[in-house]
Amino acid sequence: MTRWKLTIEYDGSGFSGWQRQPHAPSVQAALEAAVLAFCGETVHVQGCGRTDAGVHALGQVAHVDIARPTNAKQVRDAINYYLAKKPVAVLQAHAVDETFHARFSARRRTYCYKIINRIAPLTFDKGRVTHIIRPLTLTPMQQGAAQLIGSHDFSTFRAQHCQAASPLKTMDAAQVQQQGDHFAFHFAARSFLYHQVRNMVGSLLLLGNGQWSLEKFAAAFAAKDRRQGGPTAPAQGLYFVGVDY
Repeated sequence: MTRWKLTIEYDGSGFSGWQRQPHAPSVQAALEAAVLAFCGETVHVQGCGRTDAGVHALGQVAHVDIARPTNAKQVRDAINYYLAKKPVAVLQAHAVDETFHARFSARRRTYCYKIINRIAPLTFDKGRVTHIIRPLTLTPMQQGAAQLIGSHDFSTFRAQHCQAASPLKTMDAAQVQQQGDHFAFHFAARSFLYHQVRNMVGSLLLLGNGQWSLEKFAAAFAAKDRRQGGPTAPAQGLYFVGVDY
């Protein structure tokens, strides 16, 4: 039995999310079906973290145990062969020690939220970014993001059904960048609360479009109350970028 670390890319538009669902397509189920077709083994593909319906990944990490003697190239290429009709691809496969765990060994996870800010409708990027018509200003969003760095109670950005034991998290990085009409929000932490990134972006956008002042943002964050926060940003703009171990 060999444990394989998989680095995975996917377009989440047509999936119910990462986690296997009884009656809906998921990324996890697609990978498990591909492994079954490749080596005849029923496996559990353990992801680094769950992504919601419509959320994408550039560097999701998972592990899977395969009994069949094989090598990294064959694992990658065979799984991709059976995934050919789905928007999922294994970018890399590496044999790892059995103590490696895609979720519990992770030291930092990185997300990016992408926005196109223009009046014209989207064409190529439709379904892969969030389209916002109302003009956005970069500096207030950068100032708001800076307040998120460090160890805080993130209850204001915690979804109602979050199952985390505590709302306390440490944000290693929170940045907003602009290139023309493209905005990118970057966040890094060891772990995140349910919908935390999308809820943070929703509040930062209220800064960017002038509906909130920086003082209002700070007060909402300090309130530790989801009802004081901004709306949840749409799923299609969110990308799971990568994991550090």
